[in-house]
Amino acid sequence: MRLRVLGVLSLLTVVLVLVVSSVILSSASRELTQTVQINRVAALNRFAQLAYDAALDDDPTQLQREMDRYSALYGEGVLVRLPQGTLHSGGLGQDRQDVQDAVSKAGLNLNDTVLPPLRPFGTGPDVIARSFGTSSQVLGEAVLEVKLDAARQKLRERWLLVGLGAAAVWAVLLLGAAGVTRWVLRPVLRLDSAVSQLGATGTATALPEAGPPELRALSRSFSAMAHTVSESLESQRRLIADTSHELRNPVGALRLRFDLLRLELQTERQRNAADGVAVEMDRVEEILEGVLKLASAEHRGFEGAAWDAAGSGPGPALIDPFPVLQEEAERAEPAARLAGSSLVLGAAPEPPVQLACNAGELSQMVGELLTNAVKYAPGAHISVDLRTGPGSVEIEVSDDGPGLSAEERAASTTRFWRSPRHRQIRGTGLGMTIVERLAGANGGRLLLEERAPHGLVARLVFPRPTAEGERRDG
Repeated sequence: MRLRVLGVLSLLTVVLVLVVSSVILSSASRELTQTVQINRVAALNRFAQLAYDAALDDDPTQLQREMDRYSALYGEGVLVRLPQGTLHSGGLGQDRQDVQDAVSKAGLNLNDTVLPPLRPFGTGPDVIARSFGTSSQVLGEAVLEVKLDAARQKLRERWLLVGLGAAAVWAVLLLGAAGVTRWVLRPVLRLDSAVSQLGATGTATALPEAGPPELRALSRSFSAMAHTVSESLESQRRLIADTSHELRNPVGALRLRFDLLRLELQTERQRNAADGVAVEMDRVEEILEGVLKLASAEHRGFEGAAWDAAGSGPGPALIDPFPVLQEEAERAEPAARLAGSSLVLGAAPEPPVQLACNAGELSQMVGELLTNAVKYAPGAHISVDLRTGPGSVEIEVSDDGPGLSAEERAASTTRFWRSPRHRQIRGTGLGMTIVERLAGANGGRLLLEERAPHGLVARLVFPRPTAEGERRDG
């Protein structure tokens, strides 16, 4: 945006400088032309007067002497046509077409004493002419050669000065345009950055009041709005977390009372009804636990996004992720055996891989993916692998179970979403959402893909730490 605005202002300054320079150069050309013309017309009038006297006295000696002296001094030719004959000096003769045309016009009593405007890179001399005689009779014509090389050189020097001055003025105007552009757009760029930060993190720093009055007012309004939105989002997160936490105590007390009540039940029918209630209570406790985990994951997600937006912050430390995978695979192994599944952990990469991630949160992510694979793909072959890609570290949990369709994979990270095929399987629909939020909090992302010929591949992709980050951690 800054370059576009500066480009428009630069174009306008170029047009302005060119227009002003053109006016100055045109004025300089007219001024030099008029100066030369006034001097040469005065000399031509003098020769016309001398020629008139020579025509009356029938003695051209004085006229020829003056013509020769003028040509020797200024290097310009003179031609005078008298009734007695034609005089010339400086090599100016009637063989030139422009001289013939000038004599013809003057013979008709049409004086041609106007010079065309000077051009800096023109060539060749010009001529001016006038007639002389009485009011009723033209006695002859006087033609003066005008050499314009000196005047053109002066005009070129002025062009050079004007060009240098125009370049200096344009540079000053360009610097001024850059300053104005910076002054106007800096608040806009800050506002754009703050909007992006608010969208990513739910918080935004207060904008400094700078720039034009309208943008200062906009910055104040945005800062007030961002503060309100941040407080509202934080209140919602706190409400969810606090409500879930506070519900755990009454639910725990309710379960204790219910367990005591079950001891008093006598009939089979009563015990079956109590078992149904126990299942629902387990589901309530599971949902509360999931909501607490989700609230914590979303809070971590906002923290990670805020660090990324600010370009600073402590960030997660570097860890070796393979021991975490090993521990989670061992923890999930008994449940996999009970479900008839086999769980295989791939070999550790050599050399060991470093990953910028919170170890506890990585453990939670991998644990959720393994729990889902065991729960929704019974009897399947489950594999856990750690791989490195171009600039990335990938943790892959795959199974050859029924998998999910493309639409289901797209919806699987939505809160409380569950596949219609899994309604009979106990779950909350929050596992994938938690994994996605925790992955984002650690600078990574969750990818769900189909496994050929059937099954699901869940991949956690993290950026590979740079050498500078590894040295800093060491």
